[in-house]
Amino acid sequence: MRKSFAHRLLCLTTIVTLGFSNFSYARSGGGLSILRDAEIEHTIRMMSEPIFDAAELDKNAVSTYLINDDSLNAFVAGGQNIFLHSGLLITAKDANQVIGVIAHETGHITGGHLSRFSDGVKSATVMSLIGAVLGAAAIAAGAGDAGMALILGGQQVGTRTFLKYSRTQESAADQAGLTFLEKSGQSGVGLIDFLDYLGDQELMSSRYRDPYAGTHPVSSERISKLRDRVETSPYFKKPTPAAIEHEFKRLQAKLYGYLKPPYATLNKYPLKDQSLYGKYARAFAYHQKHEPAKALKELEDLLGEYPNDPFFWETKGQILYENGKVRESILPYQNAVKNLPDESLIRVSLAQSLIATEDDQFLKEAVQHLEYAISRDRQNAFAWHQMSVAQHRLNHEAMTYYATAERFLLIGNLRGAMINARHAVDSLPKNTPNWYRAQDILVVTESNMSDKQRKKNDTEQREENRKSDKKLESTS
Repeated sequence: MRKSFAHRLLCLTTIVTLGFSNFSYARSGGGLSILRDAEIEHTIRMMSEPIFDAAELDKNAVSTYLINDDSLNAFVAGGQNIFLHSGLLITAKDANQVIGVIAHETGHITGGHLSRFSDGVKSATVMSLIGAVLGAAAIAAGAGDAGMALILGGQQVGTRTFLKYSRTQESAADQAGLTFLEKSGQSGVGLIDFLDYLGDQELMSSRYRDPYAGTHPVSSERISKLRDRVETSPYFKKPTPAAIEHEFKRLQAKLYGYLKPPYATLNKYPLKDQSLYGKYARAFAYHQKHEPAKALKELEDLLGEYPNDPFFWETKGQILYENGKVRESILPYQNAVKNLPDESLIRVSLAQSLIATEDDQFLKEAVQHLEYAISRDRQNAFAWHQMSVAQHRLNHEAMTYYATAERFLLIGNLRGAMINARHAVDSLPKNTPNWYRAQDILVVTESNMSDKQRKKNDTEQREENRKSDKKLESTS
């Protein structure tokens, strides 16, 4: 089993140089990586969007990212982008605590709070991460120059910056967050509970303190003001809807089973725990232990109870794929897509299995799934990689160049993106959307190359032209 689980469960989008690699479990120098998982992203959005609506934000313009880090932390960066640490989700005692943190971070967005910066050990990683995420997003949306500036800018400031808010900004974000909770009919108890925990953290040595306590200063006066308002709210004792709490417990079981050592998962979710959450967590623990039969048994039990659950089907497909049973993984993935056709990440996983059979009869179906997935998520570098493989196998040279250019752009290989974009421009039908897009990539990459890279590329291009001319002369 590959630690990455090779694309699905927690398909990892990791900062390697300038961009993304959502296929391997490599990490940036500071160890931060973005976790991608269809189910977890769905649950986070379920908890977040009522807050965004209450804040009168366009929920489609607010992005949420999950960072693979054990600490209890969350922050806003680059405008309307909220980053949550996996440690926060795993440690939270209930969904309401996380919803409270999201409401608070949304308060920073609506307050237009500018980040103050100071030195910190993780500063380079955090800011490079933000720069790469937001830069790739801008490029994928067509704003190439702005995107590349964000990427390079993130790396340049990364060595000296770290997000931190003032006490005044914290208080303003608290009050705004409570307003959003009240407008969406939710209790603020979770936010108070979380801040109580942070208050205790501030008494600890900085070595052991969670980062959130350092970047979001807490005081007894601040908590007291919040408590007074929360306890007078008409929603003070209102419980979180059971459906949201259920989805959150599923999220925790999945994250725990994937991120924690198997022994820890089996201790927290022992065999006597026959709940959905226990079986789900153990499936991932057994997968990590290279015991696929036990993992699949847990999933078969779950599918017996929930035959239309797309995420259980997806996990079964992944475990089969990761254990070399590529053809057997296709049907579970197809069932997952059937039950959740709009989910792009699952479609990419299905396409991967179809391509990995090395049976060309499946290639057209794979391309269809990849086209759908890419139309909804152009930042998925792994999807572009799979597209390039499928197009190459179909002997579609122009589309192979184009897909490769998109992938290289997202993973930060500017030279590779430029070379493939040039070939795509030369071979794609002119005045088509892909042809225009390839031109954009070519312009962006050429304009952001160093003088040394540009000279090397010009030399190689002249040599390539010379060989091409010589070949034409010999055939004439």
